[in-house]
Amino acid sequence: MVRTENLTFKYHQKETVFQFPDIDLNQTENLLILGKSGIGKTTLLHLMAGLLKPSSGTVTITDVNLQSLNSKQLDKFIGENIGLVFQKNYAVRSLNVMENIQARLFFCKKKVDHSAITNLLQQLNIESCKSKKINELSEGQLQRLGIALSVIHEPKLILADEPTASLDDENCQAVMSLLLDQAKKNKANLVVITHDQRVKPLFQNILEL
Repeated sequence: MVRTENLTFKYHQKETVFQFPDIDLNQTENLLILGKSGIGKTTLLHLMAGLLKPSSGTVTITDVNLQSLNSKQLDKFIGENIGLVFQKNYAVRSLNVMENIQARLFFCKKKVDHSAITNLLQQLNIESCKSKKINELSEGQLQRLGIALSVIHEPKLILADEPTASLDDENCQAVMSLLLDQAKKNKANLVVITHDQRVKPLFQNILEL
């Protein structure tokens, strides 16, 4: 369950105050958030992820109010319950693909299950890359690794920031299918923010900012 209420946010020394519509998602419901650049899509995503503190309002995930947590509790909750797919890949370049995934599990204190990792890499078609360093991967392989890192710990909420912005139609469809499949497999909520109208038919719940 994901709920936001009366969310607002203001960056320091800027006059603009972002005000966001309320969101209320039941378990396994997905949401597409559309809007042009500068409208506050990424800000909303970061508020939902607990990476930004709202000026007012609340974010509730699985009945936990993020604003009620202290810094240590919030870090633990984010690490265990939220998966983030960023526009840029933040994998550790000194580690290979398998080591990056193991590190993700280590930092959220989840058991390393080698068969589960192998199955996920097979689903994402990057099992052959598990011993490769990050700089040896193609752009498409990097995107798939980003998805793997966001779902390997079985989060309750997957948040994706412009996952298809630079992709052609075929790869756009492939990436969205992977995200939707992983959300369904993990019984998680998927929230995608984008200005890419091509993904609109894939969602029943759509919020336009």
